[in-house]
Amino acid sequence: MSQIATQADQSDDKNTAPNQDLLAYGGALSEKGQRWQRRPADPRLMETLTQKFTISPLLARVMAGRGVTLEMAEQFLHPSLRTGLPDPLIMAGMDETIDRLVKAIVDNQTIAVFGDYDVDGTSSAALLTRYFTDLGITPLVHLPDRFTEGYGPSQEAFADLKQKGADLIITVDCGAMAHEVIEGAKAQGLGVIVLDHHQMGLPMPPADGLVNPNRPDDISGLTMLSAAGVSFMTLIALNRALREAGYFATRPEPDLRPHLDIVALGLVCDVMPLRGLTRLLVAQGLKRLGRFDKSGDWINHPPAFPGLQALAAAVGADGPASTYHLGFVLGPRINAAGRIGHANLAFRLMCERDPLKARQWAEQLHNLNAERQHVEQEVVRAAIQTIEGSPSSALIVTAGEDWHLGVIGIAAGRIKEKYQKPALVISVTDGIGKGSGRSIPGIDLGAAITKAVEQNLLIGGGGHAMACGFTIDAKNIDHFRAFLEQELAQQVIHARAAMTLNYDGTVLAAQVGRSLCDEIGAASPYGAGNSEPVFVLEEMQILYPTIRGEAHIACTLQDRMGRKVRAIAFRAVDTPLGDSLMAAQDQPGLRYHVAGKIKPDEWRGGDAAQMIIEDMMSATPKGD
Repeated sequence: MSQIATQADQSDDKNTAPNQDLLAYGGALSEKGQRWQRRPADPRLMETLTQKFTISPLLARVMAGRGVTLEMAEQFLHPSLRTGLPDPLIMAGMDETIDRLVKAIVDNQTIAVFGDYDVDGTSSAALLTRYFTDLGITPLVHLPDRFTEGYGPSQEAFADLKQKGADLIITVDCGAMAHEVIEGAKAQGLGVIVLDHHQMGLPMPPADGLVNPNRPDDISGLTMLSAAGVSFMTLIALNRALREAGYFATRPEPDLRPHLDIVALGLVCDVMPLRGLTRLLVAQGLKRLGRFDKSGDWINHPPAFPGLQALAAAVGADGPASTYHLGFVLGPRINAAGRIGHANLAFRLMCERDPLKARQWAEQLHNLNAERQHVEQEVVRAAIQTIEGSPSSALIVTAGEDWHLGVIGIAAGRIKEKYQKPALVISVTDGIGKGSGRSIPGIDLGAAITKAVEQNLLIGGGGHAMACGFTIDAKNIDHFRAFLEQELAQQVIHARAAMTLNYDGTVLAAQVGRSLCDEIGAASPYGAGNSEPVFVLEEMQILYPTIRGEAHIACTLQDRMGRKVRAIAFRAVDTPLGDSLMAAQDQPGLRYHVAGKIKPDEWRGGDAAQMIIEDMMSATPKGD
């Protein structure tokens, strides 16, 4: 057990009563308008975890704070495919799906894959294509165009696949509610299999097989899987069925493990909770990816499918692969293909075996993402101009002529982060608006959109609690804004008042190093459902705040003993947090409690680490 971990836990445990740390900070609001509360953890469970698994008290606290029980701990600390994979046949519809797939393969039927233009849909399509290619089968593949076709199956696309010779179409990340299209396909003699994870109801579409952990009769409990996870479970079952049928007696059996990289990519980018099977698959996918190498040496020793390594190298990523790389480095560039160009480019990258060609696809994606970033910045800038001149409101609805449809969702997210309010961004063309919205915790934006559709304020729309999409007659935008204000204003006020930052403990400046990162790294991969630990550095002075790029602020934190920690706050420029950081250089007497995540400093190397600032609040008593 490391000395660092022991010290961190002792510092963390200075208050043990529930919510005591909230009181220790006076229940005050932070720069982001949040109250801070230490994440609760059962002391008895922490002690048992520490002793039974010979781990540090700090790691035990992190695990207990994330709901890891004694029974779960072994698999949590050592995620294993051998012991952690459930039988795929527990998923409703898997039996008939596998029977239909085996028939198609044995009878040499032409198989088509119909995907989606986002990361999960594209990676799922690539996953199936890789597998069929390993079998010696070349499937037809169709990824719809976001702008000309929109989401999901269409009669036209299915008819085109049939004309090209398709006997069986597999839809991935879509199709669970495509009743009319699937009925039409069946009437023309096409077989259809649906591999999806979106919410659905009854009746189900008349597919030959439908695997979806969210179908009403599925009791597998695997609702944490995205389409990539559902597709991988299907391939496990298919591989086994083909083996039992003697299909591999005269041909090699495909190894599914090299495909775990894009399974992990799809799961992380679709923000699936990293618990249970999802966490296992992501952990194994990261293990397959290993380390990213920007030097280009990976070309000399390429993996079976070098696309993600090539994309990481194009970006300049280096070091061990992580969920951060998947969600915030690779994912946006894969998504850029469907937002600005066509998802086929990302699909080719993930299916490519030649490292030199993979590098070419990666460079194109990287450049396309730069274009996406520029377009996004222009839309966000224009949207903020309309907001700044408008009266203050509980939520934001902004509209502009011909804003790029591929980035309005991202723009809504940026605006939501800046103002800490639900934000909806609408692009108007020829009198019709296409909108996308992002919410804050506690506000069900999807339900409000459904109600607006029922009241004929929208042409159509839907979504879930945190995000929505809709179509509106431009003449109704003001009425729609007023409706949302009336419907959600009080909810937003209460939700913002209840905003809380959950942290895992306090640490000292001297403890911030790679050793601490390694301690808590055993509880990774982190992400949705298994949040990365947040720690507090108390009574720090802010030194040398500097704007990096267009939106980030770097600084040095110094404690009362003169010990320093490097830190950076991403996308903090022109936010209350960023304003306070920049103002601190003119107020050297002020001190702050600073909350954030501790990351290895790859640039400095050694035991160096830095804090990624999430929030801060004044630690200087009034009058000082």
